[in-house]
Amino acid sequence: MDKTLRKIVNAVQAEQSGFASTQDAHKSALDSAWLDSLVRARNREMHDGKRTVAKKRLLPAYMRIRREEPEKLNAWGAPVGGAVDTQVIRLLRAKPRRTASGVATITVLTKPWCCSGDCVYCPNDMRMPKSYLSDEPACQRAERCFFDPYIQVLARLRVLEDMGHVTDKVELIVLGGTWSDYPREYQLWFISQVFCALNDAGTNNVEDAARRSFYEGCGLSCDPAELREQVAHVQNRVNEGELSYNDAWRQLYGESPAWQRACSIQHATLEDLKHEQMRNECAAHRCVGLVVETRPETITPNNLVFLRILGCTKLQVGIQSLDERVLAASCRPTKIRQIEQAFELMRLFGFKSHVHMMVNLPNATLESERLEYETLMSDPRFQPDELKLYPCCLVESSRLGKMMRNGTWQPYAEEDLISLLAADVMNTRPYSRISRMIRDISAKDILAGNKKTNLRQMVEAHLQQSADGDATPVRPAEMRLREIGVSDVRAEQLRLETLSYQTTVSEERFLQWVTEDGHLAAFLRLSLPHKHAVQRLQDIFRELHAANAENSGIVCEIGDKREAPIQPDQAMIREVHVYGKVAALHHSGESAQHLGLGRKLIEQACSQAAACGYTEMNVISAVGTRNYYRSLGFCDAGLYQRKPILF
Repeated sequence: MDKTLRKIVNAVQAEQSGFASTQDAHKSALDSAWLDSLVRARNREMHDGKRTVAKKRLLPAYMRIRREEPEKLNAWGAPVGGAVDTQVIRLLRAKPRRTASGVATITVLTKPWCCSGDCVYCPNDMRMPKSYLSDEPACQRAERCFFDPYIQVLARLRVLEDMGHVTDKVELIVLGGTWSDYPREYQLWFISQVFCALNDAGTNNVEDAARRSFYEGCGLSCDPAELREQVAHVQNRVNEGELSYNDAWRQLYGESPAWQRACSIQHATLEDLKHEQMRNECAAHRCVGLVVETRPETITPNNLVFLRILGCTKLQVGIQSLDERVLAASCRPTKIRQIEQAFELMRLFGFKSHVHMMVNLPNATLESERLEYETLMSDPRFQPDELKLYPCCLVESSRLGKMMRNGTWQPYAEEDLISLLAADVMNTRPYSRISRMIRDISAKDILAGNKKTNLRQMVEAHLQQSADGDATPVRPAEMRLREIGVSDVRAEQLRLETLSYQTTVSEERFLQWVTEDGHLAAFLRLSLPHKHAVQRLQDIFRELHAANAENSGIVCEIGDKREAPIQPDQAMIREVHVYGKVAALHHSGESAQHLGLGRKLIEQACSQAAACGYTEMNVISAVGTRNYYRSLGFCDAGLYQRKPILF
């Protein structure tokens, strides 16, 4: 491996000196094709079939040398931090798009727990939280970590860093079904430990090993084969419809002494949380976004206050459909009015909305779903910031199998599904982003429905084919298709645009930096709340106080529990995002990061809000961005950071 790495270093040195040979560097173009060719050549040189150079191991090997044998890099002429060292890491970096959105994303899962819903399409894998499958990558990682948030975060950070990604700025996504179904003390502990892991990462601590030892001492296993055997007798009864997920959970976990012993450490206080949050404000790995997953009916003022105290900035909300007939057929316990109220409250509180929609649900048709998606995008009651657009599929442990057998549900033909999703993409507004079109469900787990992992690419190919015959093709406006990705960009190449749209509670403005051809380099979401909507929210808080509502003590944490956390004369910045390769904190990057685009967006947002008569600007900052906003004149103010914008 060292010989291969030395050859790569030599090639980079030669390229930077302008003397790289055509044979070695393909006319001084050291790219993935050149690297593939080099690896194949090195493997041909090794006659022992067991001694092969794996491309995916090159960067971890190089990073190990960097940490443990820097003198070797000095001898090679690639000192740590030098130009050659930087270029080698860039060349070896695996999956560069993983941080192309401007941050490193880490997904962690909560432990298996009872679910307040029982949707017919939901998987019921008893090794996982409701609706998740043990073969999904994030689920496999969580299981190997005993579902401990601290161990999960540390493990994922190590992998991302070994792949060459900058992990100074992290968006944490907490999955596992309905977050609000878990006890509050568990929620406090889970988020406290997520922050603690970010704060401890990179230090010489033994906490990771100590935690694994604790769980093993409780009698828990993290071996997939052993866990599969442990749940098999109950899983078979769930698959046959003899047991519900919740009944099976009580047998496997609720009555398990091992799980009860593990639960003995899974609690924390608000003081514990605040301590870790304060540490994270200046940590080497800062949380710049925190996302949890829930359902519309759990989005209440009190729950949103608690989520802000935890540090949440975005909510993934399982909507699935806007047709109550479809929801009823799927046994989804959600009403359209609850969905409307969820959107209203999320906007007023400043949260980014990331909704889950499913096509091909029972009772749905191709035509009804086209109209439904157009409603989602255009109706002032909805208009999400981001969404996952999944096709419904049948897995063994779900109750959808019975509906397929009796003919009340059938999967769409592939061409119909692709055509529907392509129409949805074309109907997506320029301020909305489709983050996913498939889940990470293994094809072997899908009994009926789409099994193609490249479904999104198939949809995009369909759109391209449709556009090829048009004299003036209409390009999709959807955000992900416009992102600059890992491309380089210069500030002078960009122009600032503002897109406005009305919702039931606010005027929303989407400020964007775009290139000449419309590609997206940075954006800001500005919310100008309607005064009557804020007044209504204040009335709700007074009613909660008068009724001595449950958890009103949590509201007390932000001041007078009779007052809503926002006022009628306050505007709200809901999100600021700059794309491109992640630049380390306090360093300039190779793309749009750290070019001042975010600062200019904030200045423009404050100017526009002031022109509309607002006197203060709130920002729903993440814990790791508090210092950044303080540097721009924002002060800590309860759930938000705030500054005056009229003088």
